[in-house]
Amino acid sequence: MYKNILIPTDGTVLSESALEKGLAFAREIGAKVTVMTTVEPAPMLVTASVQLAETQSRYHRNAVELAAKHLDKAMADAKGAGVACETVQVEHDHPYQAIIETAGKKGCDLIAMASHGRRGISALVLGSETTKVLTHSSIPVLVFR
Repeated sequence: MYKNILIPTDGTVLSESALEKGLAFAREIGAKVTVMTTVEPAPMLVTASVQLAETQSRYHRNAVELAAKHLDKAMADAKGAGVACETVQVEHDHPYQAIIETAGKKGCDLIAMASHGRRGISALVLGSETTKVLTHSSIPVLVFR
């Protein structure tokens, strides 16, 4: 069946729940997991170039440190569940693309991730990385809600 499951996480309650369920599934079928997180560029506009450089540098440093903490926790959770685990931190403008690209590079045959479960107008307006992964991935996607 599946041998390497990619589980994206961002440290939110939903992604932590998906990680827990993904680890349980991997343990049950004897698969390993690759847990990844994406660091996006600083989403801010500042008029002074010195201020912009300092702000972006600080944002990037904090984002990388926070992502590493999420991955460390995921590794500990996987170890506790008895599941082989690799972690990956990716810098990318579009998390959904990073997820799909990482799955391909790491030889993952399933992506397991959370969905916020929005419906109607809020789903259309806010969109979701999960929906984008479902739309663009050629690798099967298991969605946890």
